[in-house]
Amino acid sequence: MRHGKKFNHLSRTASHRNAMLSNMAGSLILSKRITTTVAKAKALRKYVEPLLTKSKEDTTHNRRIVFSSLKNKEVLKELFDEVATKIANRPGGYTRIIKLGSRLGDDAEMALIELVDYNEMLLGGEKKEKKTTRRSRRGGGSKSASAKSESTSTEAKETKEAAPKKEAKKEETPKAEAKEEEAPKAETKKAEAKKEEAPKAEKKETKSDDKADEKKGDE
Repeated sequence: MRHGKKFNHLSRTASHRNAMLSNMAGSLILSKRITTTVAKAKALRKYVEPLLTKSKEDTTHNRRIVFSSLKNKEVLKELFDEVATKIANRPGGYTRIIKLGSRLGDDAEMALIELVDYNEMLLGGEKKEKKTTRRSRRGGGSKSASAKSESTSTEAKETKEAAPKKEAKKEETPKAEAKEEEAPKAETKKAEAKKEEAPKAEKKETKSDDKADEKKGDE
């Protein structure tokens, strides 16, 4: 029985649990924030905060103790070179746990665990001051009114200029239609002229034939 035991095994063996927390601590030091379950986040906080306290004093002994837990040279370098200088003036409480709600798959409570000194949004490091424009009442109203009147006049001119252009386009379209109507009329006139010319040519041929016959008769 485990009555009165507050140690959370996280449903894992001791070796599995230590390996998992070591890996999560390395990810937290490198990424500065990770998302996990609330139970793992609470266990990780107890595991990583003593290591962060050790990193404040950069000695060979402390480096070896921390390395025995983290087992990663890159994480060790990041911890003693950068993180330690950032948390040098903080007397504990290096991490923060923010609950994010439940996970869709198994409804587990999720949380974000992060290093407090690297959350620049809450610290206000990235806030940019907005440029304030000084406004005075001296002639400000008259300037704004004149600007508005100028804008309205320009808009009216543009609309007036655009209206004749539209009317001109409308007038051009009937002309084009009239040209299209004239084209078939011209073709019909040409066809009729050809038809009229054909009988005249036949009459001329018959006359020439008659004259030839008359000449033969005279001979």
